[in-house]
Amino acid sequence: MRASLRLAVVSLAAALPVAAAIAVTGNADAAAEPTPITVLTSTFEDGTSQGWAARAAETVAPSTAVAHGGTGSLAVTGRTAAWQGPSLDVLGTFEKGTAYTISAWVRMAEGSDNARLSVERRTGGVASYDQVVGNTAVTSGGWVNLTGRYTLATDVEFLRLYVETASTTGGLYIDDVTASYVPALPIQTDIPSVKNVVDEFPVGAAITGAEIIGEHGQLLDKHFTSVTPGNALKWDATEPSEGNFTYGQADPLISFAKAHGMAVRGHTLVWHNQTPAWVFTGADGQPMTATAEDKALLLERLENHIRGVAAHYGTDIGVWDVVNEVIDENQSDGLRRSTWFTVTGLDYIRTAFRVAREVAPHAKLFINDYNTNVPAKRDKLYALVAQLKAEGVPIDGVGHQMHINVSWPTISETKAMLDKFVALGVEQQITEMDVSIYTSNGESFPTPPADRLLQQAYVYRDMFALFRQYEGEITSVTLWGLADDNTWLDTFPVTRKDVPLLFDTRLQAKSAYWGVVDPSKIGTTSSPTVSPTVSPTVSPTVSPTVSPTVRPTLSPTPGTAACTVSYRVTGSWAGGFQADVRVTNTGSTAWTTWTLGWQFGAGQTITQLWNGSATTANGQVAVTNAAWNGSVAPGASASFGFLRLVERQQPGAHVVFAQGHHVRHGVTHGRPPSPHARRGPPRQAIHSLASSSNERTRSVWSCVMVVTSSSSAAVTRRNVSSRSATVRGEPTKCVSRRSATRSRSSSVHTCASASSTLGYGMAPVPLRMLRTHSPYGIARFFAVSSSSATTTSALTSTCGADSVFDGRNAAR
Repeated sequence: MRASLRLAVVSLAAALPVAAAIAVTGNADAAAEPTPITVLTSTFEDGTSQGWAARAAETVAPSTAVAHGGTGSLAVTGRTAAWQGPSLDVLGTFEKGTAYTISAWVRMAEGSDNARLSVERRTGGVASYDQVVGNTAVTSGGWVNLTGRYTLATDVEFLRLYVETASTTGGLYIDDVTASYVPALPIQTDIPSVKNVVDEFPVGAAITGAEIIGEHGQLLDKHFTSVTPGNALKWDATEPSEGNFTYGQADPLISFAKAHGMAVRGHTLVWHNQTPAWVFTGADGQPMTATAEDKALLLERLENHIRGVAAHYGTDIGVWDVVNEVIDENQSDGLRRSTWFTVTGLDYIRTAFRVAREVAPHAKLFINDYNTNVPAKRDKLYALVAQLKAEGVPIDGVGHQMHINVSWPTISETKAMLDKFVALGVEQQITEMDVSIYTSNGESFPTPPADRLLQQAYVYRDMFALFRQYEGEITSVTLWGLADDNTWLDTFPVTRKDVPLLFDTRLQAKSAYWGVVDPSKIGTTSSPTVSPTVSPTVSPTVSPTVSPTVRPTLSPTPGTAACTVSYRVTGSWAGGFQADVRVTNTGSTAWTTWTLGWQFGAGQTITQLWNGSATTANGQVAVTNAAWNGSVAPGASASFGFLRLVERQQPGAHVVFAQGHHVRHGVTHGRPPSPHARRGPPRQAIHSLASSSNERTRSVWSCVMVVTSSSSAAVTRRNVSSRSATVRGEPTKCVSRRSATRSRSSSVHTCASASSTLGYGMAPVPLRMLRTHSPYGIARFFAVSSSSATTTSALTSTCGADSVFDGRNAAR
């Protein structure tokens, strides 16, 4: 599986956890949460360890040195390994099938590290480890809460809760540990089953052991016709050491499917993640390299693994994701530089499909990947599949993961993705679908907003309506999870509670469910992600036709309008990138509409934009709110995102824009051009002092202009070379001071207040020299025009800044 679709090219390992780090919250679309029942409390106020013990020879003892609550805590000292820490026997406390919320407060005794909360369980003497909360930064400066949800899914003879760290062995403290559960609600039996309404193809869910027990198992059986073991069939779960095959995680899931007449998708035989280190270790004990000996050994191990796992399940598994996530659109050949590829080239893919066909001749064999509706990635995957099929490699289908969100992708983009592969004559399956309610990493809702849940319902409605038009082409749709109580998006890309599925944390139907089953239940408002239907095309992108945005000319009304604008490059590929923009109302007056404008570099064109409407003329871009995000209360934010294509620039050159003015500096044919070079209205010179031209990273003094004047047009030439410069007698004002050490992948600009007040000043801006193979510099000037909810006057605020971003590296 893969990262959220809106993070178009981020390539990180992701898994569907048995237990996820979450903040347990109410759901605006769900049944009211009753009072949790607490089954475990450890406050250490009685001067004892309250049953907590060491995992090895470290010392675990009560302490009064620091405490989260009261005066006592538990101190752990003498650790000699990161995995050592306090543990508690919960075998008699936790019941199988009950979802427990576990909370622990942790603090380092000295220094800092990442702390984890986990459970060790043993069955038949074999130990397994379930992570409840992943790596969380903890220091000696304060207490940090680790909160996660855990469901025991199997019979065990040993069960202990424990805290460990990621790397260091210093002392730590824990305090106020609790475990509680909310009594389960019965599933709704009086609503239509998804599998009965959608009959054009099987609809499935990715599951863990927790999803086949009790109410979860009932929900799975009622609504779905297929299952995908989320982690249980991956290499680390099935062959943790060479030749040692184990199926303890997967067998119960396959047995449940067989007992309930459900099909099984096997996920996955080959992946660059969740593969044990021994697989890539040569006979000499060293990491494998591109030698003939290492290649032969790696392909032998691959063949043995597939023969072992696929043969074990035989005809019980009718579809296999043979290889997973092999495309990297940033590479000229489109192939991910995993160890698989660097040692064997394409032969690992050829071998995997050949052996899978021999061992499971009945099964459909798929190549599976994420972000396949990003044109660059889609086209590279298409080229690979076409090449391999021409060679006779037995690829039966292409899997589209479809980790998406409420604002991306559009229907037309998804349709183009599906149409692209029709000509290849392969089956297509939606393999890991979920719809995040978040549109950027900076968002986190204590309770899912009702409007986001409705947007999510529209996305499910429209996506399933599209999929059902491809009957015969799409042969399966699988959701990456059963319900919102267990989703990988709770911890990726950041830790926050997400609700991306059809059923809520208490297994009750959401608006998203009705979007699939009966859209009349959610109204007739069009989905924010829907674009006009377009004819299939093999072009990488289609620019929508947008009516020009007209800004009224109004007399400015003094007030308290103000804002901040943040910008992030979230992904890139050869010739393009994806970005997110967020504008926050920091004033005291609500907006009913807003428009955000900036200047882009030459050769850059918007190809897709969501959550707004855009006009572009001579590099000037204006984005106006969509119908659903124009109202922005004080303190609230609105966001949108876009995809852009970039023409290749001259090697060594980078571009700076400020106040609608173009300044070019860097190296062109070995000579630094004039820092005063400029073009385009308004004719306002920006003076930039760059460091020597051969430096890759440079800091320069660049102007951030906010001119104190009743009319910005009155100043026709502004040459500023020092921080104490003046214009028409007015002192300069530095309104955007940014640290030279800030992230190159994002920045935040602060708007000046009062529409009639413009001014300018200077700020140090770190500029990164663009590499010749990565011409994705994004230079910009922001200007916000907002319409107040209480007045018809336009309140104009200016966020002035100039900077350069390396889009290729920004997402790393």
